[in-house]
Amino acid sequence: MAGEAVSDAAVNGEGLLDVGDGNRIYWESRGNPDGRPVLIVHGGPGSGRSRNAHKSFDLERCHVVSFDQRGCGDSVPSAADPTTDMRHNTTHHLLSDMELLREHLDVNRWLLYGGSWASTLILAYAERHPERASGIILIGVTMTRPQEIAWLYYGLRLLLPVEWERFRAGVPAADRDGNLVEAYRRLTEHPDPVVRDRAAQNWCAWEDAVIAHESLGAPGQYSAKPGSAMLAFVRICTHYFAHHAWLDKRQLLAGAHRLAGIPGVLIHGRLDLSAPLRTAWELAQVWPDAELKIIDDSGHTGSPTMAEAIHAAVEKLCGTYPK
Repeated sequence: MAGEAVSDAAVNGEGLLDVGDGNRIYWESRGNPDGRPVLIVHGGPGSGRSRNAHKSFDLERCHVVSFDQRGCGDSVPSAADPTTDMRHNTTHHLLSDMELLREHLDVNRWLLYGGSWASTLILAYAERHPERASGIILIGVTMTRPQEIAWLYYGLRLLLPVEWERFRAGVPAADRDGNLVEAYRRLTEHPDPVVRDRAAQNWCAWEDAVIAHESLGAPGQYSAKPGSAMLAFVRICTHYFAHHAWLDKRQLLAGAHRLAGIPGVLIHGRLDLSAPLRTAWELAQVWPDAELKIIDDSGHTGSPTMAEAIHAAVEKLCGTYPK
């Protein structure tokens, strides 16, 4: 298998799927090939697949598929390579990749599961292909709208002024009163590897500052990424966020009527500074088939109470499969 060894359940299928534009995405599956199909979508964007998310599912009942989105994890080429062309890495490319993977694995419909950036990608996919979604579980709901990006990289200076000034100081002086996300995006494209690496480290230091209060979750996870994975993550993040994921700011809410009939569970921490609760609440207002679960003691990276809510959501949507 490409990359590090997986834990617990053995991989029973894997490969590199050619999705065009010189890209091949890594995928792997576990569990019962005749069980309920589940697609785990990772966050970031650019974080790469989780090595543990499959543990939320009963692998005797479910066929769980994970994959690395373009440019990260074990997909090739890596965005850490400065020669990798980011023009071929957009939300619309990823949606096409998910459909190609579904067809490659001969899946008719699957349960979509993921958090943070994954919720944006899952919503976009399900609204484009509602007939392919048997259910949806979203954790830490985001829609990557301009106001959400502005809050995370500018508005939070109100709560974290010292850390934000360090983040701001990481870009050239001429860019400090402008679009910081775009400024960091340009730094990740710089020909000097020292400049690229420093930008990635400064970006991740800010991300860690935003989750530093989450003692019940996983603070410090961004800066813990190894060098190439960190650079790929930051290059992809800044690329997507500078373009607001190539989605209209009202697109996902306006298209939520296409989710009618798809059961969903939205799980969101009340203490989430990265992605404030209002986004999940707004989605629940326009998606009657979704249940909103607010976790009072959780931030963006979870808590034991959130883990219990995830378990309950999985049982709700998968517990009786197959009938």
